[in-house]
Amino acid sequence: MDTLAERIEELETKLAFQDMSVEELNQEVIKLNRIVADQQHQILFMISKLKSIEPSNMATQAEETPPPHY
Repeated sequence: MDTLAERIEELETKLAFQDMSVEELNQEVIKLNRIVADQQHQILFMISKLKSIEPSNMATQAEETPPPHY
C-alpha cells in the first residue's frame, strides 16, 4: 500500500499536469478567438464591398423574354 506522502506526491504531479494542459488549451482558445474575429471582420468587409458593387446590366430571369419556341 502506498504511503500517504507517495499518494500526495502523485496527486500533486497529476494536478501540475492538468494545470499545464488547461493553460495550453486556454492559449489555443485565445488563438482561435483571434482567428474567428479576423474572419468576422473579413466577412463584414466583403459584405460591404458586395453591397457597393453596381447592379449587373443583364436582365433577371423574370425580366428576360422567353425564347421564340415558347
